[in-house]
Amino acid sequence: MKKIKSHFQFSNQQRNGIFLLLIIIIALQCIYAFVDFSDEVLLNNDQTDKFRKELDSLRLIEIENNKPKIYPFNPNYITDYKGYTLGMTNEEIDRLHQFRESNRWVNSAKQFQQVTKVSDSLLNEISPYFKFPEWVTNPKTQANNYINSFSSHTKSKTFEQKIDLNQATANQLQKVYGVGEKLSERILKYRNKYGGFIADVELKEVYGLVPEVIDRIKNDFTVKTPRTIKTYNLNTATINELVLIKYIDYEVASNIIEERTLRDGFSSFEELTKIEDFPIKKLEIIQLYLRL
Repeated sequence: MKKIKSHFQFSNQQRNGIFLLLIIIIALQCIYAFVDFSDEVLLNNDQTDKFRKELDSLRLIEIENNKPKIYPFNPNYITDYKGYTLGMTNEEIDRLHQFRESNRWVNSAKQFQQVTKVSDSLLNEISPYFKFPEWVTNPKTQANNYINSFSSHTKSKTFEQKIDLNQATANQLQKVYGVGEKLSERILKYRNKYGGFIADVELKEVYGLVPEVIDRIKNDFTVKTPRTIKTYNLNTATINELVLIKYIDYEVASNIIEERTLRDGFSSFEELTKIEDFPIKKLEIIQLYLRL
């Protein structure tokens, strides 16, 4: 009995230690019960909605950026792959190819739908990118019946009688009916910009000169001392050489080489007009830099 009692007898130091231990245990229990140790962060609902909208916006932008870009094109030259990327079915593409095989041309968005039977929604999506030749979209009006009495009563001058267009002055140019001070300045400005004319056809590059006035200029002027330029063989030129030519970009140059490979070479410059996206109205200018 004495031995059992001795187990429950403590010194003052031991009692203090036990009391301190009880206080620590109680304190830890209180902390565990009333303090939230979770890592969860509570967000304001407005902030959460704002953050979600920003993510949705960024996601839409990324989707839009990943969409294939569409550049202006002539729908008459749609290939199978081009039609597929535009969303056309095989049947719609085949209808267009059959129409073109009959040597006919699509000249409007409405006619394109009639031939291919594409839906209104697809037509509205791709028709803004249709690019037809200028003679289709902006046909020339009939020339007026007025004929300059001076030009109607004079014979065409010979090459020797004409003035060198690369040596002509503004006063000499202004003697041509329809060429005033502004047009003569533009002609000289173009000539000085490029170091002279290569050929008479470059007059078409001068802004404001209509065909009738160009014909009158060519009656009295012609290029006798053309500026020196580098020409390229159409059947051997590389893509890097073709892009150096005015009005030919990398896309057109790539199409030229692709068509050249399919044809096993070009036999005439007119064959270039069959190439997709080729600037047909600038063919005469482009020809100046090419040879066969």
